[in-house]
Amino acid sequence: MRRSLFPEDVERYVAVEISRESPLERRLRDETHALPMGMMQVSADQGALLALLARTVGARRAIEIGTFTGYSALAVAQALPADGKLVCCDISEEWTGIAKRYWKEAGVDSRIDLRLGPALATLDALLRDHGANSFDFAFIDADKTHYDRYYESCLKLVRAGGLILLDNMLWGGKVVQPEVHDADTDALRALNAKIRDDARVDACLLTVGDGVMVARKR
Repeated sequence: MRRSLFPEDVERYVAVEISRESPLERRLRDETHALPMGMMQVSADQGALLALLARTVGARRAIEIGTFTGYSALAVAQALPADGKLVCCDISEEWTGIAKRYWKEAGVDSRIDLRLGPALATLDALLRDHGANSFDFAFIDADKTHYDRYYESCLKLVRAGGLILLDNMLWGGKVVQPEVHDADTDALRALNAKIRDDARVDACLLTVGDGVMVARKR
């Protein structure tokens, strides 16, 4: 699945020619691109968007659900202050092993708390240990059928005025194809409608990458 619905030349212009990307980030992108699951990596413009929004809300404590090889976490961690903390939830020691090398080289490994295991259990632990409204920013990019549950957990953990971002909300365009009814597509289609109507947030679905939903908790 391509990560953008735009023509390839437009996508290249935005992600390669215009988006700022450090040599370190580029090396991580290239290494990840060579992996069999390399298409799961966020694009450079998505990384820039995450960092921009994290800085805009003055994020000090953030959550990421689905880390893969660490590009998005690198972008967010670099946007946090020196004493900030990003809790990363993933289940793959192999993929996050790549991430840790780049986090260390970037000098942000001390800002990242990587927790391997089911994300819902980690989110429950964060709520128990830190309480509600204790985080500023969350990014959800993991298994699609659990997105709704991740969103509800993040709504408890993120403070008023904080942001929750969800990736892949256009799902390669499948969400607008009424004949498509696999579990992932149905889950994302339902969540888009739920967030649209959710009085707890202000939200906008952006056509960045494969669709990024941005929800601001009221």
